[in-house]
Amino acid sequence: MAELRVLESRISHLSDRCAALRAETHDDDYLQNASSILDKLRTTQTGESSSVARLLQDYTQVILDITFYEENRLVDQEFPEDTSPFKIQQLLQDLTEPEILAGRLAPSQEVQVVLGLELLECLYWRRGALLYMYCHTLHQRKQWIKQNKATFLKCVQEGVRYLMKMLQVRSSVKLNDGVVFHDSTTANFLSEGIFSDTHLLTMMYIGEMCFWAVKYEDGGADGAEQKEDRLQFRDIGAQILNKYVLACEGPLQGQGWNTENAKEILSILQ
Repeated sequence: MAELRVLESRISHLSDRCAALRAETHDDDYLQNASSILDKLRTTQTGESSSVARLLQDYTQVILDITFYEENRLVDQEFPEDTSPFKIQQLLQDLTEPEILAGRLAPSQEVQVVLGLELLECLYWRRGALLYMYCHTLHQRKQWIKQNKATFLKCVQEGVRYLMKMLQVRSSVKLNDGVVFHDSTTANFLSEGIFSDTHLLTMMYIGEMCFWAVKYEDGGADGAEQKEDRLQFRDIGAQILNKYVLACEGPLQGQGWNTENAKEILSILQ
């Protein structure tokens, strides 16, 4: 099967990439885990009993582990201006590939069924969080933004889209779906689509990125940008941050979640 041969080729490429990275560092747990999974994949990928879904899930975990190491290196280097744009696009492409392969290798199934909800959420989260960290660094380079405003806004928009997709992977639980909850707090969280701390952090990231976008849009975006393709940053940011504040000052009060920055942003967005 041609698609499986593509996967075999990608596994071989990732093996070489992982080995090269491990030669540069010592005892990195993520690279070690990726290497162990790759060893397993090389011996099982062509077996008749191998599940395509299982292969893709293992492959996705390898992608997540290798790119996590590379992302951390970018962050430690504070996103060098000359190499970061290319490297970020490469990482985004890597983190998109599992979805593409799932569609090709299991066309009759939905991607979230093939990869599983947690892995699919993680793929969206990692792409959105990477762009958040990149934009957070760029946001502090005022002179760079003056010269590259359109590029900055494009990165912000792309990041917000990925993070919003992360929040939409699992459908919010409707309280009248016949599901019985013994804990009203848990019920309220699930009804709002909040399934973990990462979902809350995602909301804060979206709010901050929407604030950056509004700040620089209001300052006059480049005319070549098609505004009809632009997200409604002000509305999205206000909606998401209001939900964040309600959760943090309600059921999660006293649990270490700070709302000061969210409220300050809301005072500007609303």
